[in-house]
Amino acid sequence: MSDDEVEEFMHRRVVGRVGCHLDGLTYVVPVIFAWEAGAAYVYSTEGQKVTMMRGNPRVCFEVDEYEAGGGWRSVIVQGVYEELVGDDAAAALQLLTDRLATPSRATNDQGQRGEGKVPVAFRVRAEAVTGRKVIRPSA
Repeated sequence: MSDDEVEEFMHRRVVGRVGCHLDGLTYVVPVIFAWEAGAAYVYSTEGQKVTMMRGNPRVCFEVDEYEAGGGWRSVIVQGVYEELVGDDAAAALQLLTDRLATPSRATNDQGQRGEGKVPVAFRVRAEAVTGRKVIRPSA
């Protein structure tokens, strides 16, 4: 994929997977994200992924899409976990809110599942980005 195709793809998708590794354990988990200025922004809660990324900030971020007929696109980001606080965390939350806002969705569903857990805003700052695609002709 060209750089422009990667950018368009990352701005269009909302679910990615962050992969982290610490003490011999590899963990991959889906997250809702917003792509901005070469980084994936996430607002989540403390848990295994955050603990692991704090211990080893070298992470992989993957986003994919599959089409009927066998076509697909995938972007892999090799990057660094950066925890955001204060105004940076608020800006990340606003970026996600703006990105995900729809007229039929007036509230944030995160509270249901993350209730009682400490919120964590972070970004995966890209150091290397690769995109691949296979386009299958329609029948």
